[in-house]
Amino acid sequence: MNMLTARHLSKVVSSAEGELSILHGLSLDLARGDSLAIVGRSGSGKSTLLGLLAGLDLPTSGDVTLAGHALSQLSEDQRARVRAEHVGFVFQSFQLLDSLNALENVMLPLELDGRRDARERAREILERVGLGQRLSHSPRQLSGGEQQRVAIARAFAAEPSVLFADEPTGNLDAETGERISDLLFELNQERGATLVLVTHDERLAQRCQRLIHLEGGRLLDAEHA
Repeated sequence: MNMLTARHLSKVVSSAEGELSILHGLSLDLARGDSLAIVGRSGSGKSTLLGLLAGLDLPTSGDVTLAGHALSQLSEDQRARVRAEHVGFVFQSFQLLDSLNALENVMLPLELDGRRDARERAREILERVGLGQRLSHSPRQLSGGEQQRVAIARAFAAEPSVLFADEPTGNLDAETGERISDLLFELNQERGATLVLVTHDERLAQRCQRLIHLEGGRLLDAEHA
């Protein structure tokens, strides 16, 4: 069974100039543990595609099946439940809560999911990403690379089936970005999570098993490692 399947995805939105087509009939299949980079110029539809694959938005036409769930057939609450059970997110902006320390930021989604081992699990994964000595530090006390490591720990703590990362190295210098890339792929391999990246970083994209180029919302070409 594929972990993620998209069939003939199209997305049309209304604008002041009329209807605007953002994606046109895009299809793909990803198995468990696969890694995919989505690349293209700004406005090519990359983030829209990521949102559709993750069930954050619905296509105008076409279907997405995530971990065996046909997302278009689910209510918003049901899609949220699928995301909570199967999906992790890493963003360019980290999206950590300033009022919580590193440990609490990682614990939060686990506690919301009712995990009794939330503290133990959060501590374990933070140690795995090299932040065992920074558990009580707030995001303001951490460097950009350390904040992104907290975000990655938070994403992997719930053992997602699929990890979506939107420009995960975009706010980092080259050396820190390389370390974050290493960490993403190490955890991808260790945990067997399917990894889907949107990135402008060509080096990061080339590390994925598969690479697709979008242009004007259309699949320009695809490469396999």
